[in-house]
Amino acid sequence: MSDDTLTHARPQALDLARQVLTIEAQAVSALAERLDERFLAAVELVLNCRGRVVVSGMGKSGHIARKIASTLASTGTPAFFVHPAEASHGDLGMITREDVVIALSNSGESPELLTIVPLIKRTGAKLISMTGRPQSTLAREADVHLDASVAREACPLGLAPTASTTAALALGDALAVALLDARGFGAEDFARSHPGGALGRRLLVRVSDVMRKDEALPRVRPEASLRDALLEMTKKGMGMTAVVDADDRVVGIYTDGDLRRSLDRGCDIHATRIAQVMTPSPRTIAPERLAAEAVERMQNHNIYSLLVVDGAGRLIGALSMHDLMRAGVV
Repeated sequence: MSDDTLTHARPQALDLARQVLTIEAQAVSALAERLDERFLAAVELVLNCRGRVVVSGMGKSGHIARKIASTLASTGTPAFFVHPAEASHGDLGMITREDVVIALSNSGESPELLTIVPLIKRTGAKLISMTGRPQSTLAREADVHLDASVAREACPLGLAPTASTTAALALGDALAVALLDARGFGAEDFARSHPGGALGRRLLVRVSDVMRKDEALPRVRPEASLRDALLEMTKKGMGMTAVVDADDRVVGIYTDGDLRRSLDRGCDIHATRIAQVMTPSPRTIAPERLAAEAVERMQNHNIYSLLVVDGAGRLIGALSMHDLMRAGVV
């Protein structure tokens, strides 16, 4: 391809891309205006479902169906995808009378879906259809039909599913979010179904899961020398040491920053007691608090470590920003 051809194609490609986005945005906006009691009926059908939601579709509608099933499952509505062609060869046994089936087909005439519709209804399962043709066979056979029709496809040939698949996906998202809200599904519920993600770590990991404890925990008594405190800091490698009384209650902390200030004042590391140079009443956190809260406290107070104490103020752990980073909370 010549440079002249490329130069000519670039503005045309941008114009076409903008047209595609405009058409698809208009298709989704039109859906919002069409939502009515049928959408509410679909929500009620799923809320009253004692089994699972089974989502199915062929071709591009099948790809959208898989995404809708995944979104439903991750937002509190147990769901899975069944391929309609495979359903005719045994997978129909996955569907029970307690289930709700959501069938996607832009034409509403996909033969693979229409083949299994009578069998689905014979089991007693409820059927929600999502089509682009309200008068189609699939729409008529459904207990509830959701109209996902579009004025036109974004493909200039009018052939490739573009606006229609976007509309179906958006309608599926709308259903999932409406169900999420109706179930009172919250951020912690979401995190439990996404334990490997960043949100899961932020909402599930507790301070007790991350903190250093027992022999890994740096601590000295107030009467310890500055030299002893430095040895403890070096041995435990946290850049600080807690200062505790005879009952292990926290009375102070001594950090690398305190060390620099001590050296600036010319403190004798052998003669100086740690109680003379420590920071009293340090920031602390309880072990049952979220690790994300520990991050917030460190950032708000511009500190790099936190002491973990029990209800009586006794030292039971410590954590640094590096610990939180290793745990994936930051």
